[in-house]
Amino acid sequence: MSWDGQGFGGPDQNFPDPKELFDKFKEPFKKLAGGVLSLVILVILGFWAATGFYIVGPNEMGVVKRFGEFVYTTEPGPHWHLPMPIETVLKPKVTEVKRLEIGFRTIDAGPPARYKSFPREALMLTGDENIISCEFIVQYQIKNPQDYLFNVYDPEGFVRDAAEAAMREVVGGNLIDAVLTEAKSKIQIEARDLMQLILDDAKTGVVVHNVKLQDVIPPAQVIAAFRDVASAREDKETLKNHAEAYANDIVPKARGEAEKRLNEAEAYRETVIKSAQGDAARFLKLYAEYKGARDITRKRLYLETMADVMSNARIVLSDGKKSGILPLLSIDRLIGEKE
Repeated sequence: MSWDGQGFGGPDQNFPDPKELFDKFKEPFKKLAGGVLSLVILVILGFWAATGFYIVGPNEMGVVKRFGEFVYTTEPGPHWHLPMPIETVLKPKVTEVKRLEIGFRTIDAGPPARYKSFPREALMLTGDENIISCEFIVQYQIKNPQDYLFNVYDPEGFVRDAAEAAMREVVGGNLIDAVLTEAKSKIQIEARDLMQLILDDAKTGVVVHNVKLQDVIPPAQVIAAFRDVASAREDKETLKNHAEAYANDIVPKARGEAEKRLNEAEAYRETVIKSAQGDAARFLKLYAEYKGARDITRKRLYLETMADVMSNARIVLSDGKKSGILPLLSIDRLIGEKE
């Protein structure tokens, strides 16, 4: 038996070429595989494009980056950007007022609240070279998200460092007595303004709303001595207030009494002057009359003088002709009975 190219088993029997047969079956499978692959690619592309959709919250602002470089910002609401890794979006909370604690940290808000001290941040040197523990909080807000995200490596850490540096500068310019008592409000304002200058100079995109001192006390090692000093100052203020109250009470009274005596003296002076002037005028008139009628004037003066002398005297009439018991007649009694 031999193979002559005309078939196997006889010259009239023909078999198909295996290569042709494989090609016929491969063609439908190739078309099917190509359609599935295209569909898979489309689905993958759809999912990839869907990753570009994002929503910016009402208190946020979208900051879009293209290959890591800032491109544009978007307002609150739904948006789409080129899918990763072409574009990415950051969403900082620009309306939120952030809070930093310097010198302490809140462990548990409570109640009761629990805190942990950080002496490395709190201990500061005053202008008179005294050490003081100064704990405070800072409230700030993002005003420029682009500067906040791209100009400083660690924005929150930079704000913390700026707050600590500003407070140390301001406290170092005041005496310890002022820091502990009446200068707290001024220190807070000066620290806030200086901190804002530092942040603006670095273009951090941050606005400082408030710097509030929480606890300003001497170090624990000397706090007992400072309490004694504070107690002595309080006693001094108490005595000073009592003295001022006494002065406010007695001084007006003394001034009133002095004014009263001055008025009485002036009234007495006017009375004496007017009386003297009247006596002088009366004497001059009397003298003029005396020069005109000396005897009559002398007699009238004698009678007026006797009337003045006898007006308050007890008058008794006696009859000297009778002997024995002296008869007396009390003129005062008769005048009293008539009245």
